[in-house]
Amino acid sequence: MCAGMSADSTPTVDFHAHALIEPVEELVRDHPQRAAELTQQLQWQGEASARHNLELFASSYMQALTSLEHRLVAMDAMGVDVQAVSLSPTQYYYWADRDLADRIVRTANGGIAELCARAPQRLVGLATVSLQHPDLAADQLTHAVRELGLRGVQISTRVDNSELDDPRFAPLWGAAEALGAVIFIHPLGCTLGTRLASHYLSNVVGQPLETTVALSHLICGGVLERHPALHVCAAHGGGYLPQYIGRTDHAAEVRPECTVPDRPSSYLGRIFYDSLVYDAMTLRHLIERVGPSQVVLGTDYPFDMGVSDPLARLDAVPGLDESRRREIRGATAARLLKLPGHG
Repeated sequence: MCAGMSADSTPTVDFHAHALIEPVEELVRDHPQRAAELTQQLQWQGEASARHNLELFASSYMQALTSLEHRLVAMDAMGVDVQAVSLSPTQYYYWADRDLADRIVRTANGGIAELCARAPQRLVGLATVSLQHPDLAADQLTHAVRELGLRGVQISTRVDNSELDDPRFAPLWGAAEALGAVIFIHPLGCTLGTRLASHYLSNVVGQPLETTVALSHLICGGVLERHPALHVCAAHGGGYLPQYIGRTDHAAEVRPECTVPDRPSSYLGRIFYDSLVYDAMTLRHLIERVGPSQVVLGTDYPFDMGVSDPLARLDAVPGLDESRRREIRGATAARLLKLPGHG
């Protein structure tokens, strides 16, 4: 029995944890688009936050993102049995042309698969895809699931100024449905730019806002209606949407351009959400709003905006019985990720 395994054999599953695949950096290091992306990130984050992030990467993040031994020790300390490992969002590189993008994805997904193969009882992988080339992305996801054994895919909230309800992404949604592969939505940065460049607001406010906008497009743009078997999981508790969905419901009633096939809030139960909302009352509201079957544990390992005590935070939620706690702790994630005996 692993660190967090309960008597009923339900594993404790961390759905939100990252790795960095170092060979990917070699593929992009000398590309001018890479330098342009770093310059843009510096502008969005602000100099103080960018400098501190570089210090954290050098002092702790790189080891945590790349060392299996370090990862397993951290998992044991957190009481986590199984980690769903996704690429560090800093390695999306959606600016890459078709040829480079394919090499990036093959390298990244191969690296994730290799990492998981070294600890198959503890790690499962989520792929990355070239979201900027949706037809290619569908093929990449199919290869990742069928050939590499990865369980789904992590994508960002938008690409090339296209929102996720753009028809160009239909091949990816169709492939994910056919494969039964979960789509984990995790933003990189925020499109509000320099308005959030101080106080780390680019992350504190910007990241959940990006997720809110992405989920709103999936709902209001009819993606969830057209793809009823699509499994979507949103990072950071789904951003602000579950906390303020009533405004969207109201708009659907009074605004003719807010065309949603059903009441917007009815789609909240079609989406899964990680538990990374920090305090017990916010997590309680999320659980009450979307249902305990839709919430999975998430730590954002190893970043400082993550948490190292996910079970203690879950235990702090008032009024949560053991059955619901079990769902959030790992039963739902085990089904989504098709863990042996749970798929």
